Formats: sequence, C-alpha cells, structure tokens
Amino acid sequence: MKWLRKKRVLLVLFLSFLVLIFVNTQWLTLFYPIHYKDEIRHHAETNKVDPFLVAAIIRVETNYKASQESPKGALGLMQIMPDTAKWIIGKANLPDISLDTLKREPDRNIQLGTWYLKSLYSQFNNNEIAVIAAYNAGPGKVKGWLKSGTWDGRLDTVKNIPIGETRHYVQRVSHYYQQYVDIYKEF
Repeated sequence: MKWLRKKRVLLVLFLSFLVLIFVNTQWLTLFYPIHYKDEIRHHAETNKVDPFLVAAIIRVETNYKASQESPKGALGLMQIMPDTAKWIIGKANLPDISLDTLKREPDRNIQLGTWYLKSLYSQFNNNEIAVIAAYNAGPGKVKGWLKSGTWDGRLDTVKNIPIGETRHYVQRVSHYYQQYVDIYKEF
C-alpha cells in the first residue's frame, strides 16, 4: 500500500510538472529560437518593419545559418538575390556594402533585407501577406496576381497563389511569425 501511495505522489508531481511546462511558454524558445536579436531589432526599428516578420523570414530562408548561398544565388541570412541587393544598395545609398559582405556579415544582410521589406510594404500598401509573397516570388509577379485577380493577397486564400514554392513559403513564414509573436510577446 505504501508503494502505491508513493507512485500516486510521483504521478501527481510529474503531471504538475508537465502542466507547469505547458503553461509557461519559455520552453518553446528552444524550438523557436531567434538569433541575431540585436541586429534584427535595430534594423527593423530603423526601417519600421515588424522584427518578428524579419525573424520568421530568416528562419524560413536559412534557419539562422549565416554565409548561406542558395543554388539560385541568393545570399546570406535573408537570402537576397544579387540583382536585388545591387538595387537596394543603390536606392538606400549604401555604397560600402559588397555582395561578399552581404553574404558573410549577418548585420549587413539584415540591414538590406529589412530595407527591402520596407520597400515591399510601401509597394503593397502594408499588406503583410503580399509582402511575404513578394519577398519570395518578386514584386512583379505578385502585382500581376493581384491585378489579374488570381490571388487577393490574403492568407486564407493563399491556395490561389499559382507558384507552389511561394504558396508554401507564405504559409511557413506566417506560421513562424505567429509562433514568435505568441512565444516572445515582445521583441
């Protein structure tokens, strides 16, 4: 009988521990980490974009692995295409950034990526879902989809995006964005 009582006490303690873990979201940061917080915070604030969106894009693009280069040639943490990077460097007046710097220095990559997001926000009237799609497929394609009525720019109609990669990308970035907002509350 004493042995059974001991097991009940251990079971109650174990269940209490599990409840405490699931109520406290801090443990979720192990599964949804945000690296380069200072850089993301600084450049997101400078460019007036949501830092959680920047973090979600980085998570989907490279999972925070610096110095990445995609098979298509996209560079660094935020996977910026070289032509887009050159355009940003000219428009943002940042002549001291090279493509090699963009690939190897997370801070500079985040700087350009957040500036580009700011530009996309203005092109898409602050429609965050269209911005995410444009970050992946390019603003010209997304504008074409919106203009032709192929897609209306909403998350709940993402199935209408004609490119599967972009459709999946929007869903993944939106998922990570929501997880970051729920877990971290503030950046």
